[in-house]
This record gives sequence, structure tokens and C-alpha cells, in this order.
Amino acid sequence: MNEQLDDMYREIILDHYRSPRGRKPLEKADIKSDGSNPACGDEIEMQVEMDNDTIKDIHVNCKGCAISVASGSMLAEITKGKPIDEVRRIAELVRRMLKGEQVEIPDDLGDIDSLRGVQQFPVRIKCALLAWATLVEGLKSYEDGHKQASASTENDDDEHAE
Repeated sequence: MNEQLDDMYREIILDHYRSPRGRKPLEKADIKSDGSNPACGDEIEMQVEMDNDTIKDIHVNCKGCAISVASGSMLAEITKGKPIDEVRRIAELVRRMLKGEQVEIPDDLGDIDSLRGVQQFPVRIKCALLAWATLVEGLKSYEDGHKQASASTENDDDEHAE
């Protein structure tokens, strides 16, 4: 990655860290999902309001490192208004990108591509994946008829490998 692009990505991540999106708590939450990254102490609380199989609104409250907070902020921007199947597809793209696979990130996914540099720091990958794993677990729980879910990136190495 060239230095100018690296600097731009760093600024995008810092912007999301300093001004995280999706911080407003929801009055009505169909899904509540909590996540943690035991390796570095990141914690996330997520609320999702659904409209049939579409994310109507989302609240993400992440306490942790800049990468974790920024990833949660990007998730809040990107997933609002999207159907569950598309959100799962996006989460899988993000996971594959962070694991170092060559994936094309569509332009309509906002700032997500700025997380690509995280793959150079393996210990930080779980930080970037926390919000996505928490949302995916919440959606799975919702589809199974439950309102509450929890996720952890502790064993994420093969968590989504299929």
C-alpha cells in the first residue's frame, strides 16, 4: 500500500473512532447482542431494530481500541437498510478481507476498505471482526426466535470457515 493511501486510511479509521456512527440507543430493539474480544478487552453492545428481514436501525456501543470502534462505526453506517442476507454477505467479505484474501470491496460499502491494512497486524484482526461477529450472532439468534445473543472473537480463527 502506498504511503498516501495508508495515511488516508488511517485518517478514516481515526474519524470513525473519534465520531462513531450508530451511537444513539434505540427505543425499540428486536435484537440485543453483546460481544467481547478477550485478547485485548474490547467490548460491544449492539441493538438492532428490524423491519421484516431488513435492518431498520442499529445502535453500536463499542468500548475498546480504535480499530474495534471504527469497525463498529462502519458496520452501523453500512448495514442500516440492508436485508439480512446482504448483511451476512458483507460480513463474510469483511472477514475474508481481514484474513488476507484478495476480495473486491464494492464502492457502496463506504469506508470498509480502509480496514484492509489491519491484516498486516494479525493480533488486531479480531478487533476489527468483533462488531461483525456480534451482529452475525445477533441475526442468527433473531432468526432462531431469540432476542438476546452474545459473541466472542476468542476462537475466531476458524469460526466462519465453511
